[in-house]
Amino acid sequence: MASSNVYADLPNGRKIPMLGLGTWNSKQGLLKTAVMSAIDVGYRHIDCAYDYQNYGEVGEGIRAKIAEGKVKREDIFYTDKLWCTFHHPDDVEPACRHTIEKTGLEYIDLWLMHWPMAFKRGDVQYPTDDKGNYFCEDIDYTETWKAMEKVYEKGLVRAIGVSNLPLEWLQRVLDVSKVPIANLQVELHPYLTQVELVEFCKSKGITVTAYSPLGSPNSPDLDTNRSVPIDDPVVVEMAKKKGKTPAQILIRFQMQRGINVVPKSTNATRIAENFESYNFELTEGEMAELLSLNKNMRFVKYHESFNSPLHPFSPENMKK
Repeated sequence: MASSNVYADLPNGRKIPMLGLGTWNSKQGLLKTAVMSAIDVGYRHIDCAYDYQNYGEVGEGIRAKIAEGKVKREDIFYTDKLWCTFHHPDDVEPACRHTIEKTGLEYIDLWLMHWPMAFKRGDVQYPTDDKGNYFCEDIDYTETWKAMEKVYEKGLVRAIGVSNLPLEWLQRVLDVSKVPIANLQVELHPYLTQVELVEFCKSKGITVTAYSPLGSPNSPDLDTNRSVPIDDPVVVEMAKKKGKTPAQILIRFQMQRGINVVPKSTNATRIAENFESYNFELTEGEMAELLSLNKNMRFVKYHESFNSPLHPFSPENMKK
């Protein structure tokens, strides 16, 4: 078992564990136990979101371990995300308070804007037309960010950040921000290394978190004919050579790039195996080999909202 977590420094002096438990697309009913298992193994970072609709169960797992005396609230770093239907400045604080109440965790350690595009205001998570496209609204994400800053100033969250922003879009937030951007969470794996974006963040003191570090094999946007990094022959052979799992190789790859990583699992064995990624190193040659696999291949796209001019990965915006 890894002896302890490794932490990255946030710009406001707080620290974020570099390895966390991801919870996206996890089956309802399994997460409370998974979170408890993760905390028992040593995880102190749990990543969740309103969009996942499982944050109540995640909160139950964390609170159970606090009640046992295994951890204190301040030992846990809880990340959550503002959903697209709550981008209007008037909706931002109520959305945050709802999450805090639902999880029962008193505050959120890191609160991210999940996507830059805004959906139709209201309680319908995915407001869609008869063709399955989302109803989007004309709310600039920089205005949403300003409202998040006010939530931060009230102490409801300990740090704020963004997710799924390309470099130029991230700069727009930097240009208006009064509160430092603590973190950018984006899709990262050997098929999508985003080297320029990662280096830009480092130059600005913004920590980076990798979601879908294994390549998101269960993503609804995934073309069934496309391979994923966890099955790549280079990764599989490297894992065999080092006596590790392919998942451990991919997790360690991000950690050695100085990137936080939140692989998701509800399997107690895999959760424990993933935590062992702290306990070995990849050589410079192995790192270079994994970096060379880059294809700029994105698995998570949310194509249903391509109609929004503020969808960063729409075909129209990807041409720019």
